[in-house]
Amino acid sequence: MKVALQTLLDRSVKKMGKGMHSVVKASALEMVERAYNEGITVQISAGYRSLEEQAALYGQGRVYSYNGKNYSNLAKPIVTNAKPGQSYHNFGLAIDFFIVSDDGKRAIWTVNAKWQRVAAIGKELGFKWGGDWSSFKDYPHLEMTGGLSYTQLQAGKKPHLTYKLEKTEMPKTSKGDSQIISIQITLNGRYKTAIEGDGFYGPKTRSALIKGLQTELNKQFNKRLVVDGKWGPKTKNAIITIKKGASCNITWILQAALYMKGFNPGPLDGKFGGKTEAALFKYQKASKLSADKLAGKETWNELFA
Repeated sequence: MKVALQTLLDRSVKKMGKGMHSVVKASALEMVERAYNEGITVQISAGYRSLEEQAALYGQGRVYSYNGKNYSNLAKPIVTNAKPGQSYHNFGLAIDFFIVSDDGKRAIWTVNAKWQRVAAIGKELGFKWGGDWSSFKDYPHLEMTGGLSYTQLQAGKKPHLTYKLEKTEMPKTSKGDSQIISIQITLNGRYKTAIEGDGFYGPKTRSALIKGLQTELNKQFNKRLVVDGKWGPKTKNAIITIKKGASCNITWILQAALYMKGFNPGPLDGKFGGKTEAALFKYQKASKLSADKLAGKETWNELFA
């Protein structure tokens, strides 16, 4: 019996882990689905990799320490020349894939016509393929870099990636986040948006959050913005700063946006309390912003740019 597409998608979501760039993650799942529709069963084997995980991988076959910790493992062969911070996996911008047997029970690592077709689909979606490299060919590897180097990414620069998806949203899986579903339902009820409650943070959900923010800025501060869900210069300039103690729908939008980025603000209740402040502070530090615990223009722009 042929493995179900849903199974391949679920496995891929799990293997990519948290920390993936939303465009990269959605495009990877689209690649799996397009390949399946052409009769090719493929799944993602790796996605985001922490600096510590990269150190452990680099330490295979070497004597190596990172941040005062020993990661040497001479019992295993060398598998990478990328130190921590020198792999696009460390920034959620790369994936690895492999072909599986039709029943989904066996990995197939032969670089054949099916493998090359999957790579071609990935390239159509905006990925660069390691199989095209001239020096060291990495056939399972696909990446989206936005033209940024490791040095630029380490300095906090963010890639500008665009979707090249037919559906503009992530393929459905059963692993959607229940909190994100709740946010999507609230957006639909409060701001008359029409996004699917799938539990994933895609471009339509981002646009709905921006629409909500534009609506609240108009209602509460008479900003007279066009409510179009686009993060343009007029919306950026209309942003107001909120801080601990604020209690309003704009605080709820901040809480929702922080949650989407992986920083839990506690209950999404529209009240800017200690947990929301702590989540904001952690997000600002991780994004290399001024960690002032104030949600001002710089922070809002980083959340939605």
